[in-house]
Amino acid sequence: MPYYNRPSPDEYAPYYHKYVSLVPAGDVLATLAEQGTAAADLWAGLDEARAGRRYAPGKWSVKEVVGHLLDTERVFALRALWFARGGAGPLPSMEQDDWVAAGCFDARRLADLAAEYAVLRRASLLQFGSFDAGALGRRGVASGREITVRAFPWLIAGHERHHLTVIRERYL
Repeated sequence: MPYYNRPSPDEYAPYYHKYVSLVPAGDVLATLAEQGTAAADLWAGLDEARAGRRYAPGKWSVKEVVGHLLDTERVFALRALWFARGGAGPLPSMEQDDWVAAGCFDARRLADLAAEYAVLRRASLLQFGSFDAGALGRRGVASGREITVRAFPWLIAGHERHHLTVIRERYL
């Protein structure tokens, strides 16, 4: 299993620094595994009413945040796989608000979203653990910016840390 050093700022778009900076030094795959357990515990402590709550008008519900985390992890994992395998051409952006609206996450049970999250996180860990040093250093263009394969697990971990902090501070 590869060790993912923290990516340098030239390995991802400046926008993502706010996420990479949230991830503690060390083994990012271990961080992702720990986050998976912490998130599962958080979801298990919520009932459907609390999961449908919004902390302010126009803000996402907890279910929508979970759905957003699912969508983002899938997109980042696909981008990493695409570049790791030498896929050519730039990959498009995702408009998060449009994706959340189209995801209809509030119509789903939180338990189903949590189960999907657990399976997705396990798949992501296996995928990222399978890349060799050559794959980790490959670069591609996504959302108009160059990024390395190695940066993606850091983006996932930091993005999730950001959103779980928001859930704990504003929803609970």
